[in-house]
Amino acid sequence: MKKINAIYLIPLLFIFTIFTSCSEPEVKTEESPTMDVSEPSQEELVAMGAQLVKKMGCHDCHSPKIMTKNGPMLDPERILSGFPQEEVLAEVNPELMKDGSWILMNQGLTAFVGPWGTSYTANLTSDATGVGNWTEEAFKIAITEGWYKGIRDGRKLLPPMPWQNLTDLTDEEIHAMYTYLQSTTPVNNVVPPPVPPVMN
Repeated sequence: MKKINAIYLIPLLFIFTIFTSCSEPEVKTEESPTMDVSEPSQEELVAMGAQLVKKMGCHDCHSPKIMTKNGPMLDPERILSGFPQEEVLAEVNPELMKDGSWILMNQGLTAFVGPWGTSYTANLTSDATGVGNWTEEAFKIAITEGWYKGIRDGRKLLPPMPWQNLTDLTDEEIHAMYTYLQSTTPVNNVVPPPVPPVMN
């Protein structure tokens, strides 16, 4: 009887050893690729900001124009420098402004006359007469909240500055635009203050 048990035990032990020694096959899991969360370089920020400024139409009003056979073109010497300080506007007939049905603009599209008075587009270059000494926070407040020079409780930006359309800009977009403007060629140009409407 003991011999029979031994005969049966040996194969059973062998099978048991095989099953217990075999671990589950190793499952190789590929590590999920890590997202590159590195900050964009200065060069990338400047390029992104330049693209945003162009797409948002900032040059339309903030860059003086020169008249060519193809119509007004950006003046390459004064990109984003605002209303030229040496320019003198023609006198406006107040009768045109009475009922608010007219809005006038100069040839360079940098000065506008309407029911709010006369407004001049700002110098956005990196010069001290532009935004060169602005903080990024002041820039953000100016373009997303419409406060002149980013000073809350000062005065609001005047038409045609469409700051109401810019309230949803992300911090990343604002940072890129600010970085780009700080990199622009400085143009010394003191834009005159707005003129209130003529009251009759």
